[in-house]
Amino acid sequence: MRTDMGKVSKFSWPKVVVRKWLNIPTGADEFHSDYDIHGKVDERRKSCSDEDHYVFVPEDFSEGWLFEAAGGIKPPPVTDSLNLRMFVGTWNVGGKSPHHGLNLSDWLRSPAPADIYVLGFQEIVPLNAGNVLGAEDNGPAAQWLSLIRQALNSNPSDLELAQRYDIATEARTPSSPQLEHQASVKPRISFSDLLSMEDEIGKEDFVTLLNSNSSLYEEGLANPTCLFDNPKQQRFCLAASKQMVGLFLCVWVRADLYQHISNLKVSCVGRGIMGYLGNKGSISISMTLHQTTFCFVCTHLTSGEKEGDEIRRNSDVAEILKRTKFSHSLRGFKEPPPPQTIFDHDKIIWLGDLNYRLAAGCADTYELLKKNDWQTLLEKDQLRLEQRAGRVFKGWEEGRIYFAPTYKYLTDSDDYVVQTSKSKEKRRNPAWCDRILWKGEGLKQMWYSRGESRFSDHRPVYSLFSVQVNLAKNPNYNARSCPPTLSGKSALTSACVAKVQAEELLLIPRVQSCLNTTSRF
Repeated sequence: MRTDMGKVSKFSWPKVVVRKWLNIPTGADEFHSDYDIHGKVDERRKSCSDEDHYVFVPEDFSEGWLFEAAGGIKPPPVTDSLNLRMFVGTWNVGGKSPHHGLNLSDWLRSPAPADIYVLGFQEIVPLNAGNVLGAEDNGPAAQWLSLIRQALNSNPSDLELAQRYDIATEARTPSSPQLEHQASVKPRISFSDLLSMEDEIGKEDFVTLLNSNSSLYEEGLANPTCLFDNPKQQRFCLAASKQMVGLFLCVWVRADLYQHISNLKVSCVGRGIMGYLGNKGSISISMTLHQTTFCFVCTHLTSGEKEGDEIRRNSDVAEILKRTKFSHSLRGFKEPPPPQTIFDHDKIIWLGDLNYRLAAGCADTYELLKKNDWQTLLEKDQLRLEQRAGRVFKGWEEGRIYFAPTYKYLTDSDDYVVQTSKSKEKRRNPAWCDRILWKGEGLKQMWYSRGESRFSDHRPVYSLFSVQVNLAKNPNYNARSCPPTLSGKSALTSACVAKVQAEELLLIPRVQSCLNTTSRF
């Protein structure tokens, strides 16, 4: 379900508060997107005998599928792959809403143009009692989305990137009738886009645009949609975004990739007050691009630099990994089951304000800061110490750090709080709180750096990855299962599976006569 961006009505506050206090999930499919994506399940069709027996028949019904079901020769696997660039950024903005003139180009700048942007924020609203316990303030999230959309789609080098788009599309798009048909489908404007554009284009133009596209919404098409008909006008579209109190995560993809995205799901885990509220915790977005599954986990872990606080952060990570679940509807016969946990994905990115500090005993921090001796300071980095000891993020990777600590700065200054005794701010030793880690094959980090915006007491961090994406479906996949809602008893489930398999085998000998006659489906 896609929801409108805007503040929650005061009349819904009691419901919102109760859901927060009792930790009632808001639904895995509630997120904002430029796409009109609906869950798609292969249609249930009658068997050749036209009796009251059913079997899931894939849309791409082919002799190869029949041979496979009959235990015959299986078609060879297709191993086409695609190399993309993915930009990942994280920023704790200190509870401040962005002003209209905020320039994001420094943060979103990368050595090479990216195809996917994964942007995570922490503290987009102040973490006060009203925001933590009350209705969610969606205003700042809408402002950040507007600024990001503008930054990604109004680059000075439009001509150069448009040419790159033409070359990349021609070179990367596999030549198959199915993909050619998908590429020919004209994207339409989604309703959420019109709502988000009302303030930007003015009331008069908004009404004109709404009237010109009103007929499209009556058709109820299930195809993904993007804001503009021409991808060169809107090079990047919002795949999904989700907010939980001050946490905010959004994923943007190149406009021509939208048709290859499926299984978009979100999952939120609160780790704040009482271990459940959303002032700390995680937002995870799961998606499939072509045949590769991605999971993006944006987190804000327990703060504090007292001895033992790192153990609480380790516990946060463990609970997020344990409690993050993605619910999916029943899939078609030939489709693999979508990931349900973080580790089920092919490629995982973990980003955010992890809040790991410098271990106690680093008395010469100030002198090392003046010398820019980051490597000596990093020897006391809690995240690295805990990871090497095997207590957290075992098997995860992080790039080499060659940039200064990202926290804690004086407001609108390049000075750390620890560097001045006149500061009224909480005295905090500098630390690399803001981090990006990854797990999975086919991920190679090309860049790991930080931005220099003085907007908050944290500096933004970003990374550029080279990502290998599998294009082809796996023809050898053979999934036979029953809807989990039928029964939890193994005997009944086994009987149901056997029934489906028997119907498939009965279908095989008669398939040729079905194919040679008029379809009854």
